[in-house]
Amino acid sequence: MRHFGHISPAVRESLFFREPCEFDAGSSSRMLSAALGATLYSPATRPGLAGDVIKQAGHGVVSMVLCLEDSIDDAEVVDAEANLVRQFADLEARDADVPLLFIRVREPEQISDLVQRLGSSARLLSGFVLPKFTEDRGELFLEALTAAEADSGHRLFAMPVLESPELLHLETRSETLRGIARTVDKYRERVLALRLGVTDFCSAYGLRRAPDMTAYDVQIVGAVIGDVVNVLGRADGTGFTITGPVWEYFRLQERMFKPQLRRSPFMGQAEELRTALIEHDLDGLLREIELDRANGLLGKTCIHPSHVLPVHALSVVSHEEYSDAQDILRPGRGGGGVLRSAYTNKMNEVKPHRAWAERTLQRAEVFGVAREDVGFVELLAAGVTA
Repeated sequence: MRHFGHISPAVRESLFFREPCEFDAGSSSRMLSAALGATLYSPATRPGLAGDVIKQAGHGVVSMVLCLEDSIDDAEVVDAEANLVRQFADLEARDADVPLLFIRVREPEQISDLVQRLGSSARLLSGFVLPKFTEDRGELFLEALTAAEADSGHRLFAMPVLESPELLHLETRSETLRGIARTVDKYRERVLALRLGVTDFCSAYGLRRAPDMTAYDVQIVGAVIGDVVNVLGRADGTGFTITGPVWEYFRLQERMFKPQLRRSPFMGQAEELRTALIEHDLDGLLREIELDRANGLLGKTCIHPSHVLPVHALSVVSHEEYSDAQDILRPGRGGGGVLRSAYTNKMNEVKPHRAWAERTLQRAEVFGVAREDVGFVELLAAGVTA
């Protein structure tokens, strides 16, 4: 699989200075953690789940979470588990290309039970999402994951969700973060990424952000995100990939941009698509994605297919960013110094900007580098019309 792999090679060549690389479920954890992109959640109760998975893979989704937790009623769990077993068997029988697939469980015991029940189709599973992760709960989840991996002989990753009240409340936040850090460091090779449960954070205070506001506008939430990145997202080799929070708003139109793209011969495609984004309440999403990256987050939890392309289009490295990163990391510049950027609009300071440059090149590997005259709108339009 690869990002933008659903568009034709000729169109990709016209968009990218450096195309996104190919990867699969067996790739290194370093690559996969950066490549998660827009991770699309789906309730595990859906009767046509196997078909949904294949369809979304064809539309550019590279990671999905099949949820047994908050997205379904407590009374539905047993039936949802049985449905997952059937749907994985269906996927195996179809032998189709699938995204990286994760199951969001409720309790540690479900991990070993599900892996056993999946049988040979467990080879399609990349891991588990672990809810309300704290040191005590996390240890149990990760022990269960380790045992399931040993029993199945199949590599399984964990994606803990940081969403507990202990993490939100100021009086317990520091110790909770330290405990989480101890746990994920102990199981570092199994932890693919850390996810943020911002909806639970808001729930603790009866809050809900409006569609024109980002998670960072809710100060309680923004403070927690900053502290999580401070402790768990450092660029010194001790940090983890931390993904952006879910965006809750969408319109009930499966192919929401195409009518706008065909509507008027008098408007340029770029202007038309910007209008479509605003009309469909995605202006807030776009601002939040930009703020995610500015605050050290990569990828995003998504609950609607219409969010996937904007996340991926805004994850592509611009030609200017790539040029700066290459200049900073050029051999022989390890001693430091200040350089004028090739775009002559900023300074590149070799030592302070080195970690940024390394992360930028990692993102460039999996999401690609846009051509000099290609921006977000062109990338999004190409994905919509593919």
